[in-house]
Amino acid sequence: MYKLCFYVPASHLEPVKQAVFEAGGGRIGDYDRCCWQVAGQGQFRPLAGANPFIGESDKLEQVSEYRVELVVDDTCIRGVIAALRLAHPYEEPAFDVLQLVTEFES
Repeated sequence: MYKLCFYVPASHLEPVKQAVFEAGGGRIGDYDRCCWQVAGQGQFRPLAGANPFIGESDKLEQVSEYRVELVVDDTCIRGVIAALRLAHPYEEPAFDVLQLVTEFES
């Protein structure tokens, strides 16, 4: 099991979540489309050669974004990441993937 965390502009929050869910992300037991999200502000500066969705080359950009976290089963993590990349408007979407410990000894 993995935890996926990604950042997405508010304008594309629902379409990106939909793509990730359709690829199998966000399933916990008898529930699907499970996630946690919080609004925040991201920043970046496109460098020479970038093709930014928002902003201009060499100019610092600040944008309203959401941080979205969800779990993803081992069997579909690659497909979920591929769906995230396809649906996300940014040239280089920011995300991280953490492997979770799912069993504990008492």
